[in-house]
Amino acid sequence: MAILTRGAYAEPGTTLDFKTGNWRSTGKPVHDHVKAPCHAACPAGEDQQAWFAHLQAGHPKLAWRELVQANPLPGVTGRVCPHPCETACNRAAMDGALAIHNVERWLGDKAVAKGWAYPVDAPADDAPIVAIIGAGPGGLSAAYHCLRNGLRADLYEALPEAGGLLRSAIPRTRLPREALDGELNRLLALPGITLNARTRLGRDVTVEGLLSTHAAVILAPGCQSAKAWDVDGAVPADLHEGLHLLKEFMDHGQFPKADKVVVHGGGNTAIDLCRLMKRAGASEVTLVTASGLPGPDTAPDDIINVVPRELDEALEEGIEIIDHATVSRLVMKGSKVTGVEVVSLKKEPGKDGRKRRVAFEGTERLLSVDMVVPCIGEAVDPEGLQGLIDGTYVWAKDAWGRLEPENVHVLGDARGDRGTVAEAIGDGRLAAQAIAAKLAGAPDPEADTRLEMGASGLNLSYYMPTPRHAPAKVPVAERRFDTEIEGDLGRAAALAEANRCLSCGNCLACDNCWTFCPDNAVIKTVELAQDGSHYLFDLDYCKGCGLCAHECPTGYIQMVPED
Repeated sequence: MAILTRGAYAEPGTTLDFKTGNWRSTGKPVHDHVKAPCHAACPAGEDQQAWFAHLQAGHPKLAWRELVQANPLPGVTGRVCPHPCETACNRAAMDGALAIHNVERWLGDKAVAKGWAYPVDAPADDAPIVAIIGAGPGGLSAAYHCLRNGLRADLYEALPEAGGLLRSAIPRTRLPREALDGELNRLLALPGITLNARTRLGRDVTVEGLLSTHAAVILAPGCQSAKAWDVDGAVPADLHEGLHLLKEFMDHGQFPKADKVVVHGGGNTAIDLCRLMKRAGASEVTLVTASGLPGPDTAPDDIINVVPRELDEALEEGIEIIDHATVSRLVMKGSKVTGVEVVSLKKEPGKDGRKRRVAFEGTERLLSVDMVVPCIGEAVDPEGLQGLIDGTYVWAKDAWGRLEPENVHVLGDARGDRGTVAEAIGDGRLAAQAIAAKLAGAPDPEADTRLEMGASGLNLSYYMPTPRHAPAKVPVAERRFDTEIEGDLGRAAALAEANRCLSCGNCLACDNCWTFCPDNAVIKTVELAQDGSHYLFDLDYCKGCGLCAHECPTGYIQMVPED
């Protein structure tokens, strides 16, 4: 039985003889472990606060094991994710967001180097098998989480190797193949996962056929087909669509010859192409995007959807960006483009009240070019998806990715409302959980509906200012096609970043509530306090002053009305 102690001694006949709880009129304190904003913002479902806590205690392996409860590919996401967790990080209100993606990458690489085993047991030999179409990040995540839920997984991949767009369309400067293969090979070696490569949906297997032999089917085909693009019906004869051009370069290491290039779009593919074509010898590369660049005048939902550091590096490398603009006219000589007219855009409300981008007359300008590359997004290849595809995507019915056919789920890019590796990984986890629950006759797993702890709920006075640690980068003049630009953070910096974590909404065991309570109404165990379970509120003596909540650094203590 735990021995409890108060913040100060109370001799018989003194304070403990006079209960002050009946004075309380302003509410009572409670412990409320709300969500940290990084966790709330993570599409993969990582609880960064939880794995940073292990790092704070000096246990990287435990931190990695906690991380891969949600995300089995931290070495990949640590390199390619746009890390909305850092945008949401409350530490940004103080001295800079935590370098979450750098620490995540360091943990992923460490696990590969040390051979740390994934915290998952092999499923039973007669466990139900789930068929997964596509071995990109979403399909791989779904397979892993099937194992975590006691199921087996059969992966069907059209290409010779797993990885999807991770392998075929992300440059080595962002994701070296050694890092990719290091994690994928370990994941695919887990008992219970079978990879069927060179197996195409619609040619070698069908959804109906797989449903007849498997407990469920998960569709993770990604988006492989280019959307049609023209400008008032004009299309250059030598048009190269962005993703296709990038894949061709990844396969063959060459671009079509061009000196002045305009890339039209606003995602990571567009940025990657701009940088690679500049490196390949184009003298001028311009990105024309309808989105805005980060800044005080750009609304958060209007900022260009690319990895922030990739945008910074593109500007370092001399890529010109014309934001809030579109290509309004192509100047052609025969069937070859020689120039593009660009017009600025502004948002104006329509008749339904929704704002839409419209051309701003009088802002037209002409750019001399010899290649224009559209990067306006991709669509799902319809082969084998007849009856499931609606327009260009396979739209899910709910957060679990369910479709109308029984026991069929869709995830990742194919859903149409997704676009990042982390989102695909998160979708894979949710689909596997929903399938496992249904097969067990249980309801869907409960969604995390806890409130989010904002910076205004913290007491930042208790934290020492500490600058963010940043890894070294390869100088612009030394960047090559195969050189990873951002370096490894290193153990010392990773542990230091962990110590910068504010533990938003969680107990630090700092003793402030126990020390500052004027009525000795907070008691704790004699054992070393580690979390909120070591502290109790004795409401017989709490008069509701709220001092404990005010002095709690993390917002873990909240004042609530009496029952």
